[in-house]
Amino acid sequence: MYELIQVSENTYFVQCPAKIGIVRLNGTDVCLVDSGSDKEAGRKVRQILDANGWKLKAIYNTHSNADHIGGNKYLQTQTGCAVFAPGIECAFTRHPLLEPSFLYGGFPFKELRHKFLMAQESNTEYLSADVLPAGFEIIELPGHFFDMVGFRTPDDVVFLADCLSSRETLEKYQIGFIYDIAAYLATLEKVKTMKAALFVPAHAEATENIEPLAQYNIDKVQETAEKILSLCVEPLCFESVLQKLFEAYSLTMTYEQYVLVGSTVRSYLSWLKDTGRLTAYFEDNIMLWKRQ
Repeated sequence: MYELIQVSENTYFVQCPAKIGIVRLNGTDVCLVDSGSDKEAGRKVRQILDANGWKLKAIYNTHSNADHIGGNKYLQTQTGCAVFAPGIECAFTRHPLLEPSFLYGGFPFKELRHKFLMAQESNTEYLSADVLPAGFEIIELPGHFFDMVGFRTPDDVVFLADCLSSRETLEKYQIGFIYDIAAYLATLEKVKTMKAALFVPAHAEATENIEPLAQYNIDKVQETAEKILSLCVEPLCFESVLQKLFEAYSLTMTYEQYVLVGSTVRSYLSWLKDTGRLTAYFEDNIMLWKRQ
């Protein structure tokens, strides 16, 4: 874990739970794509930088989930590097309480206010093309989170952030976190046709051909949607839909799973309603979902 892997002349990634990209800008200066899950991840990255005589100039966050920005504060404090994040993700990175608040739908109780869902704040600036090093390209990848992006480096390595999950993860958990189902599917269709020297997803193996994994993720989204529709043949409230999905997929409920999978299921319900496949109505002051 935290092994440095070189994939082209100037591009590397750190093998860890959410891969961290390192790109050499010249003989000594480097930038990061994301910073890992916490202070310890930041410390491991700092050790790698020091061992190679590299100076960290900037961190470019793909999105604001805690496992991608958790090392920001430590590295920024230690090196004085700049931190950039796109759109709404910048606000979440500046104010990490927003993530568990968004997931829970209100002020999160203390069991949700931890590093897995809430990173430390960092001094973050808005990402735009003009703050990127020469030769970098921003790739818009919305769906998993609000304004998530990926990056293409000058030597044609594409960091894909969380726009797809590994087969192993989806086979184990069935439902990956998604904020906007329609945007997520559109992103996957775009990614499926992309070409690069190498693709580096944050939570799957690096590959030269991303199409099969992108299609697998698309298929899993459609499978989950059909499962929800099959459950809603009879009217169900949200809590019942969630419970029955956990039972169907043999998942174990925890506080974290409740907010992560629960938020995703709400997004599925919204998408299915907006596309005319579900209806929602109130009965005895309970909101019920039913297949059209």
